[in-house]
Amino acid sequence: MIVVVVLILALVFLPYPANLAVIGLAAVVEVSLWIFGVRYSRRRRAQVGVQTMIGTYGEAITALAPGGQVKVDGEIWEARAAGAARVGDTVRVTGVHGLVLDVEKAEDGAP
Repeated sequence: MIVVVVLILALVFLPYPANLAVIGLAAVVEVSLWIFGVRYSRRRRAQVGVQTMIGTYGEAITALAPGGQVKVDGEIWEARAAGAARVGDTVRVTGVHGLVLDVEKAEDGAP
């Protein structure tokens, strides 16, 4: 994209030898950004799957005694709690079984 914009501007506003230098410089910058982007994206593996939810925090949206619903990362899940939790309590995900989360009430100071 940078090369296209610079190409148009250089051809319209710059004299002959300068416009080639600016176009060449823009091409080098574009290739460098592309190489940097590819290297950055391959730096670490994508984290996917339910195992990434373990340890995250959520909020009880119904009373958990022991079953109910929680909101984790903006999504509503069925949950089972080891102990009772009230509406609005912060909970931590300890396990996942199918579409049901195992949660425990978070200690004070948790997010």
